[in-house]
Amino acid sequence: MKNTDRRRFPELVSELQALVEEIASLAKESGSERELFSEFARLLNKLAPVLSDIRDNKDVMDTVTIRKAIESLEKELKRAKTLIKTPDSKQPNIWIEDVIQDLGRSIGLVLFASIDLHFDMKERIGALHKEFMTVKFDASLSPSPSPSPSPSNGSAYVSATASEKEIEEERTEIEEERTEIEEERLNLTIDDAVLQLKYGNDDEFNFALLGFSESIRQGLITNEWINEEGIISILVNRLGSCKPINRLIILQILKQLALENAENKEKMADAASLSALVKSLTRDVEERREAVGLLLDLSDLPAVWRRLGRIQGCIVMLVTMLNGDDPIASDNAGKLLNALSSNTQNALHMAEAGYFKPLVHYLKEGSDMSKILMATAMSRMELTDQSRASLGEDGAVEPLVKMFNAGKLEAKLSSLNALQNLSNLSENIQRLITSGIVVSLLQLLFSVTSVLMTLREPASAILARIAQSESILVNQDVAQQMLSLLNLSSPVIQYHLIQALNSIAGHSSASKVRTKMKENGAIQLLLPFLTESNAKIRTGALNLLYTLSKYLPEEMTEQLGESHLIIIVNIISSSPLDSDKAAAVGIMSNIPISNKKVTEVLRKANLLPILVSIMTCTPSTLTSTWHWLAEGVAGILIRFTIPSDKRLQLLAAENEVIPLLVKLVSSGSLAAKCKAATSLAQLSQNSLSLRKLKKSSWFCVPPSTTAFCGVHDGYCFVKSTFCLVKAGAIPPLIQILEGKDREADEAALNALATLLQDEICENGSNYIAEKAGIQAIIKILESTTVKAQEKALWILERVFNVEAHRVKYGESAQVVLIDLAQNGDPRIKSSTAKLLAQLELLQAQSSYF
Repeated sequence: MKNTDRRRFPELVSELQALVEEIASLAKESGSERELFSEFARLLNKLAPVLSDIRDNKDVMDTVTIRKAIESLEKELKRAKTLIKTPDSKQPNIWIEDVIQDLGRSIGLVLFASIDLHFDMKERIGALHKEFMTVKFDASLSPSPSPSPSPSNGSAYVSATASEKEIEEERTEIEEERTEIEEERLNLTIDDAVLQLKYGNDDEFNFALLGFSESIRQGLITNEWINEEGIISILVNRLGSCKPINRLIILQILKQLALENAENKEKMADAASLSALVKSLTRDVEERREAVGLLLDLSDLPAVWRRLGRIQGCIVMLVTMLNGDDPIASDNAGKLLNALSSNTQNALHMAEAGYFKPLVHYLKEGSDMSKILMATAMSRMELTDQSRASLGEDGAVEPLVKMFNAGKLEAKLSSLNALQNLSNLSENIQRLITSGIVVSLLQLLFSVTSVLMTLREPASAILARIAQSESILVNQDVAQQMLSLLNLSSPVIQYHLIQALNSIAGHSSASKVRTKMKENGAIQLLLPFLTESNAKIRTGALNLLYTLSKYLPEEMTEQLGESHLIIIVNIISSSPLDSDKAAAVGIMSNIPISNKKVTEVLRKANLLPILVSIMTCTPSTLTSTWHWLAEGVAGILIRFTIPSDKRLQLLAAENEVIPLLVKLVSSGSLAAKCKAATSLAQLSQNSLSLRKLKKSSWFCVPPSTTAFCGVHDGYCFVKSTFCLVKAGAIPPLIQILEGKDREADEAALNALATLLQDEICENGSNYIAEKAGIQAIIKILESTTVKAQEKALWILERVFNVEAHRVKYGESAQVVLIDLAQNGDPRIKSSTAKLLAQLELLQAQSSYF
C-alpha cells in the first residue's frame, strides 16, 4: 500500500473519492447479477459527495486519528474492488452485504474521528453509516434495512480465484487499525486527561474531551473522581476560551453529568457557572440549542430561577430564542422562561424584553401585591405599538379593568396608569369600550371623594383616547356629562375632556350628539376658553369650536359676538402655532358668507392683509397643517370676492389677494383649489364691466400696449379689473381639468366660463383653445360630476359657435357626446343632444330635446 504519510490530507481524500467512483463504475459494468451490482453502485455513489465535503471542509483538522480512519476506509474499498473483479458466483447477495457492512464500519470510524465537522455534516455521515450497516439483500436482490447488522461471514463467500488468506489478513489488519484508533482516543491516563482538560491547547483539549466523553458513556469514570478532580469547574472555566466545537462537546458532557445526579447540578448552579452558560446563548445555533437545553435541566433548582434572572442579557436572549427559527431551542426557551417566571422580578424582565404572558398571568391570577407590581411596571414601560398589541391580545385589559373597578386605591391607581399606556393603540380602545369602563370613568370624574382625586387625571386621559373610537357613541349621554364637568375640573382634566369632546363631535354618526351639545350650550361654554392662558386648553377649545363650526355654522354665527371675532383674528395674527392659526381661520371660513355683519367686522379688523401675509411665507415642505390653513384662507376669501360688492372686491385686489388665489389654484390641496377657483370666478364676473375701452377718456396717460387684453377687448389690470388673463390664472385652472382628481372641476369650469360672456365669447374661446383648454374640457366629460358636465357642455356649446373650433375639436368631442347621450345622466341628455345637433350629428328636432 502506498505510504499515506507522504500524501497531503486533501490529496488522500481525493484519491479515495476517485477509488469510490472507479468501484461504482466496475459494479455497473459487471456482466453477472446486474441488478445486484447496480444497487451496490447506487450505495457507493452516496459516499462520493460525503468525501468531497470532508475534503473541502476547512474545519476538518489533519490529525493522526482522522488520517487513520480515512486509510481504513481506503483499505476496505480496495478489498471491495478485488472482490468485484472476482465475485463469488454462488451467493453474491451475502458477500456484497458483508462488503457494504465493512465499509459501513469504516464510515463509522471516520465519523468517530471527525470531531471538527459541523453538526449537519455529522448527521449526513451518520445516516450513511446507518444505511451501510443495516443493509440486507433479500431474494429479489434489492437492499432493505434490517434491525441489526448481519454478522460478518469473513471470506467464506469470496470466489476461489481470490486469495482467501490475503483477504483475511487484510481484514485483520483493518480491524487492528480500528482498535488502534479507538485506543488512541481512550488510552490517556486519568492524570493526563485532567492536565489536558485544564491546560491543553485546542487539539489536546479536544482529544481529552472526546476521550473523557467516551469514558463517561462506557461508565469508566465515577462521580467521586469527577468531584475530586473538580471536572465540572474545569469544563465551565474552559467554555469561554476554547473553540466552538469544543464548547459544544463541553455542553453535551455537562448535560450528561447533570442528568446523572443532583450533586452535579448543584455544582453548575453557582452564579459564575450560570454566567458562563448564558454566554453560550449568544453563539451559533447548535451551541445555543445545547446551552438552553442544559439550563432547562438545571431550572428545577430554585436557586437557578433567582440567579439566571440577575444575569445580564439572559432573559433577553431567551426571549429572542423563543421567537427564533430553531423549533427545539424555541421550545426549550419557552419552558425555561415559564420556569423562571415563578419569580416576579423575572416576569418583569421578560416583559421588558417583549414577552408579556407571565406578566398577564400575574395580573389574572397573582396576589393583590403581585397585580399592583405588574400594573405599576406596565404603566412605566416605554411600550411600542407592537408591545401594546401583544399585551392586548394576551388579555391584559380585562384584569386591569377588574382591578380598577374592584380594587383598593393603590390597585385603582396602578391599573388606571397601565390602561392609559395601553390606550394609545386603537385595538385596545375597542377592548376598553367592550369592558364597560366608560361609565366607571365618568362616575370617578363626578366623584368628590378626596382620596379618589388622584385618579381623575388618568381617568380623563383614558376617556380622551376612548373617544377617538366611534363606538363610544353607544354611551348616549357621554358628551353632555363631559360638558357638565368642564368648569368643575383642573386644567389637566379640562384639556383631556375637551380632547374627548372634539373626537366625539367629529364622528360622522354623531349628528344627534352634536345637536344635544348645541342645545346644552356647548358653544357658549367653550368661547371663554379662547382667552385661556393655558396654551394646551386654548388650542383644544379652538379645535373643538372649529369642529362644531363645520356641522353647526348657523349656530356658531349666532354665538359669535364682535369681541369673539376680534379674539379669533388676534389668534390668527399672533399665535406662534400654525395649528392654532389653521383652526381659527377654519372657524371664520365656516361662517355663512351671507352674514354681512361678520364681513364688516373682519374688514375693519384688517383680516385680509393678515391672511395674505401668512400665506406669503410658504414652507419648503407643505405639511397637512399648512394645507388646512390654506383651505381656510381660501374659504374666507370667497367672502371678500362676492360679485355683488365691487368695493369689497377692489379691497381684496389691492391687498394682493388675486396673486394669492392663483398660487392656491396652482399648488394648494383640492379643497383649496376649489375655493380659490370660486373666488377667481367671482372676481372675473366683473372684469368685462371694469375694463377700459381703447378710446376711453379715463386715461390721462395712454396705457402701455401690454395692458391691452385680447379677451376683454380693452385695457385690463389685475388690481382694478380683476382680469384672469392678466393674472395668469387660466393655465393653472386648465391644469385642474387635466389632473386625475375631479373634485375641483366645477369651480375651475365656472372660472373659465366667465371668459365666454356674450360680448367676448369668441375672444374667450380662442384664448381657452390657445391654452389647450378645449381638449381638457372634452376629456373630463367622461368622468366628472353631473354639475361639472353641465357647465362643460355649456362652455362647449359656446366654443363650437366658432367654426374653426367646431372643425378642429368636433370629431374628438362627438365620441364622448354620443356616449353621454346614450348612457349619461338624464339631467344632461338634453344639453348633450343640442350640442350633437350643433355638430350636425343629430337633427335639431330629435326626441333628445
